[in-house]
Amino acid sequence: MNAPVPPADALRRSLATLLDGLPPREAAQAVDRLIANYRGTTPTDAPILRHRADVAAYAAYRMPATYEAVHSALEAFAEAVPDWTPRSHVDVGGGTGAATWAVTATWHGTRPVTVLDWSEPALTLGQEIATANPALHNTSWQRTRIGAALTLEATDLVTVSYVLNELTAADRAALVAAAAAAAQAVVIVEAGTPDGYARVIEARDRLMAAGFHIAAPCPHSAACPIVPGEDWCHFSARVSRSSLHRQVKGGSLAYEDEKFAYVAATRLPVTPAPSRVVRRPQIRKGQVLLDLCETDEHLNRRTVTKRHGDLYKAARDATWGDPWPPADRP
Repeated sequence: MNAPVPPADALRRSLATLLDGLPPREAAQAVDRLIANYRGTTPTDAPILRHRADVAAYAAYRMPATYEAVHSALEAFAEAVPDWTPRSHVDVGGGTGAATWAVTATWHGTRPVTVLDWSEPALTLGQEIATANPALHNTSWQRTRIGAALTLEATDLVTVSYVLNELTAADRAALVAAAAAAAQAVVIVEAGTPDGYARVIEARDRLMAAGFHIAAPCPHSAACPIVPGEDWCHFSARVSRSSLHRQVKGGSLAYEDEKFAYVAATRLPVTPAPSRVVRRPQIRKGQVLLDLCETDEHLNRRTVTKRHGDLYKAARDATWGDPWPPADRP
């Protein structure tokens, strides 16, 4: 019997076929145009992804990065709630469904899935891509405006990835309220920029006000210790670069790092990380410097040296976004 193909590999294979027949220059131009729209001030009276060529180019370019960022956030959430598996999932503003793939990579098994988005071409293409993932065969793809009128049916898990940037402040508040009313767990991912972090913190505050506990990345459900305007909390996920990535961005590296900010919150009991590494660890001769968000509601720098023995070895292996100390270390 053949072993099942990991979701990340199946997704890459499916995306590799999307651009057949679309000239590389046209694909690159579509991606450039869509990136400019997403980074600018986006009107909320029309979907950005309107044509199949646009959707195919953007999916091939962006889905791997969205998948890796959401998967990283979901893995951190799963570590904080280890005995829970979602029995149903709603992906709000899911487009071609990258977050649904990330959920199947985090929790095995099948579940009813609903993807809501305003762009019909994105939903159609997402449904085609999902045929390569058996765990997504019970998925409903629904055209829905994401805004103040949004209502969600009860579900275990709601994901919202790279959506808040497209909404007005009122629509953002309405979306988070709808998610909190419908779900046991909500995971929100945004770009790892100061503005993206600000949107995540706004959502985090609303979720806590609705009675949710923060599972990740924070080790507590108190106020974020970062002073607005002075710094921002974000993380990094490594993404394999396709030929389209290299064509649009230039360079020859086989990978790039997707910067993202996120919050994972739930009504379930949580065991968050004792602390979390919030910057790249700095490895020096005989020591490792770790910048940590800790349960005392402060950001602290800890120095781990060789005299710490196994903990020093763990620090040398620690990466940005990891819980600290590792679960198997005191």
